[in-house]
Amino acid sequence: MAEYASRDAAAALARAKELGSTVRNGTKWYVRYQVIYGCAAAVMVLSVGLLAPPHGVAIGTGIWVATIVALSVYAARQRVARRGFGRWHAGLITVWALLFLAVLIPGTFWHQGAASWWVPGAVVVALPGLIGGYMEARR
Repeated sequence: MAEYASRDAAAALARAKELGSTVRNGTKWYVRYQVIYGCAAAVMVLSVGLLAPPHGVAIGTGIWVATIVALSVYAARQRVARRGFGRWHAGLITVWALLFLAVLIPGTFWHQGAASWWVPGAVVVALPGLIGGYMEARR
């Protein structure tokens, strides 16, 4: 009888290892998601800040909306997400939004068209996605 129990335990452990591997491989999509999100945020900030209004806002918003729609469809089609994904993703969006507002509000009032403000600002706004992608890839 102990022979059956050990066989069942070994099979359960093998299945758990297989499922763990599936989850690890299946969550690599979020690295791409975050990097694309960060790069699109940088492009949006650059177009809003460096292109003449209202064209810069229209172009930046168009790029941003298209990117978010594409990323949302991409994320919805994924089979698996890591444990704690919701909190991690909410953190990414929150940090991004705070940095975006910290760059956008002073930039539109005092630095419109100044590359010395908008280029570093675009890098700062891209950081949550880029750092998040790096950290997710290391998991």
